Amino acid sequence: MTSAFHTRIIRTLTVPLDADSFPGGLPSFLVRDDVLCWTRREAGLVGFGEVARFSATGPERFLEADIWWRHLVLEADITDAVGCPGTGPVAFGSFAFSKVSEHASRLIVPEIVVGLRDGKAWLTQLTFDDGELTEAGARAALRRWLDVDGAAAPGQTPSREAKLSTGSLTEADWMAAVAEGVAEIRTGALEKLVLARDIVATLPDGVDAAEILRQLAVRYRECWTYGVDGLVGSTPEMLIQVEGRTAQARVLAGTLDRRDAEGMAGSPMEFAERVLAGSEKQRHEHDIAIQSLTTQLAPFSEAMNAHSEPFILELPNVWHLASDVKAELTEVEGHVPTCLALINALHPTAAVCGTPTTVAGALIRKLEHLDRGPYAGPVGWLDAAGNGEWGIALRGAVIEGPDTVRLYAGCGVVEGSVPEAELAETWAKFRPMLESLGISS
Repeated sequence: MTSAFHTRIIRTLTVPLDADSFPGGLPSFLVRDDVLCWTRREAGLVGFGEVARFSATGPERFLEADIWWRHLVLEADITDAVGCPGTGPVAFGSFAFSKVSEHASRLIVPEIVVGLRDGKAWLTQLTFDDGELTEAGARAALRRWLDVDGAAAPGQTPSREAKLSTGSLTEADWMAAVAEGVAEIRTGALEKLVLARDIVATLPDGVDAAEILRQLAVRYRECWTYGVDGLVGSTPEMLIQVEGRTAQARVLAGTLDRRDAEGMAGSPMEFAERVLAGSEKQRHEHDIAIQSLTTQLAPFSEAMNAHSEPFILELPNVWHLASDVKAELTEVEGHVPTCLALINALHPTAAVCGTPTTVAGALIRKLEHLDRGPYAGPVGWLDAAGNGEWGIALRGAVIEGPDTVRLYAGCGVVEGSVPEAELAETWAKFRPMLESLGISS
């Protein structure tokens, strides 16, 4: 980010597109490795190019980003013929999990955005230049992004002779960390701890980011597939979605590998009900996560409702205990809180850190021996009207080089946790990324 952006006015033009003209939905636009992406059930936003960027580290990263964005859009020259969430000025973002991370959190303002929502489709061009913005010019700019080198036709991921290597900790050392976490919980120091681990995939024929995103978007339609600056993945967990004065979240805690149902009596869903919903350990872990979110969201809400009973979210690799929370936002100091102000209050939730947060956070730094970077941090988008969708960057990876990808997975550790079972759960959670890389698991 340069201070010059504060003295220049961003100008945007949003025009309708024919949604029927791209029958594959937004995944049909995932043809560049540098595409910005947020898509679920073929809808969402994709972005191309970059006209502005903000980056920050440290505990104030969310509020600093919020101030930068509000300054940028305050005097924006907006022409919007569509007028729904995601039109007009938009930024895609990815934030580090930890306030002490060296990884830079970022907001990226693209040059071109294509959106699809509720049967409506649109195209937005964003610029700081003074030239006239026209529909013909916006369409031509989109074609340039889709036609230049770097755009690839969708294909099928080949099976690769990939090499998987240990990340920061060996499996044995990570299980020892889980055991140490359980011991700390038994002392009463904390109730829950989330421990992550990483593995590194080396792909001899190179990393195809666009193909990874297409695979995830198609296989994991009920998740939110994201791509921001080398961070790719498909998360089942919505940290906060804001539309007008309504905020929603989807909280997950409690996981069961679908492969565990093989050979068991009854239907797979009956098995999931019995093992997940019927488990005191899993329900306890879930209750902690819900309590964490609703407590943090309460000061910003005039009304809130959450499922009294969690439901089972069925994904291709795992089942989760899930709860949806909905809140009507109240005015704080004269205005409805922005997405980033809410994120500042909510992150990190018990679902990705533990509880109490400060105790769990310190123990994570002691036991994990890694900088999570953007893993388990907020990822998503926001617009000038305050609308946005921010997931938690789970089931994801960071592309570290032309042939190198670092994958992350984590588990909620409570008093009844068994290290071997938690390790197996991480492999179930690695599966979406491994499959999208063409690696059998």
